[in-house]
Amino acid sequence: MEVSGTALSLVPTALVFIMAVWTRRPIESLICGGLLGLIMLHGSGFVTGLAETSLRVLTDEDVAWVILVCGFMGSLIGLLIRTGSARAFTIALAKRVHSQTGALFTTWALGILMFVDDYLNSLAVGAAMRDLTDKFRVSREKLAYVVDTTAAPISVIIPFSTWGAFFGGLLVANGLAEEGQGLAVYISAIPYMFYAWAAVLLVPLVIWRVIPDLGPMKAAETRARELGQMVPPDAEHIEKANKAIKPRDDVRPRMWLFVVPMLLLVSSTMYFDNDFLVGIYITLGVTVCLVLGLRLLDMHDTFDTVIDGFKTMIEPLAVLVAAFILKDVNDALALPSYVVGAMEPIMTAELLPAVIFVSMALVSFMTGSNWGVFVIVLPIVTTLGHKLGADMTLVIGATLSASTFGSHACFYSDATVLTSQATGCTPLQHALTQFPYALIAAVVSTIGYLGIAYL
Repeated sequence: MEVSGTALSLVPTALVFIMAVWTRRPIESLICGGLLGLIMLHGSGFVTGLAETSLRVLTDEDVAWVILVCGFMGSLIGLLIRTGSARAFTIALAKRVHSQTGALFTTWALGILMFVDDYLNSLAVGAAMRDLTDKFRVSREKLAYVVDTTAAPISVIIPFSTWGAFFGGLLVANGLAEEGQGLAVYISAIPYMFYAWAAVLLVPLVIWRVIPDLGPMKAAETRARELGQMVPPDAEHIEKANKAIKPRDDVRPRMWLFVVPMLLLVSSTMYFDNDFLVGIYITLGVTVCLVLGLRLLDMHDTFDTVIDGFKTMIEPLAVLVAAFILKDVNDALALPSYVVGAMEPIMTAELLPAVIFVSMALVSFMTGSNWGVFVIVLPIVTTLGHKLGADMTLVIGATLSASTFGSHACFYSDATVLTSQATGCTPLQHALTQFPYALIAAVVSTIGYLGIAYL
């Protein structure tokens, strides 16, 4: 029976969501969904299919990039914690922040400053702000929401980021921009990236409580406020991993040793064509040299901390690898093409941006992929846009908005998993508490695309 490109291609992802709600554990859910998809594709030979798929995923350049970036970012954060510099930064902020509102706005502002990459934002800001927001009884779920909402959405609308570099290149590759003009075309589409704008601007309204705590977020904030329990139940293992590296009591904390590496990480990433991996290598190398040169730690302690920091990222990286395997299976099942194809009959030039946003947001949400889905679907979107005579700048904005929604809302997307690890809650806890706000931004975006279509 043919399963690829049919409604049956939805089944593995549906299983993932059902199991996630049932078990509250992402990795088991992803593995089961991936195995079901492999059985649908290979039948009794699914074990061979699993071996081939897992090898293909682990040797993929993009997956290797994620593993190296996240692992060594964990190493850098570990050094900043071990030397006391992260604590010194938090203490300095605490002297200037006197309320819960101030702590959350500081988190939001730091997230905007870390615009160069969403991974950098999630990991660095989450680690830096845990203790400060705990002081004002902010639940880790709300901290995760603020951090995550200034991750991918900010990296999308500020073009001098890894997102701008990646998507600018794709626009050239798909004939939507002339050679060398990819970033310029990307910038022209920024005003139409409605989801990113709506998500970012929603945060101050949530902080000021113009938009109240909704659903699971209300329960999380009540728990933190009344019980003083900022770390949610079932997330103790994440908090334990984050606390595994402790500051040395005999090392004087230096705030500049936190600020300088962060500035170096942003500037070096931008200098080397927004390559975050190069930026993290340079920053980690310089930080190690500073720590050894100033004799803050000896060589054994320094490199033990680098390894221990990498180890703190093992669990989120395992979830991400399982998500990449599911994505590979969904690609083989032609899930993205099926969803876009199912929406094609209702497409017109005016409706195309709204339909593309809804359908691609659904695909990105189901697969937990943003960049990967964009690569697969952009040629289809380009063909449809030219065929219907649609405004391609608007279509590009809608497509990128959909990718941002997937990164933001899915419980096993890379941004969700890394933000959860950095802030100290589980991916499902973060996703469930954040989803009402992501949905509000998605509805606003859909209305925006429908409105602009008939102006």
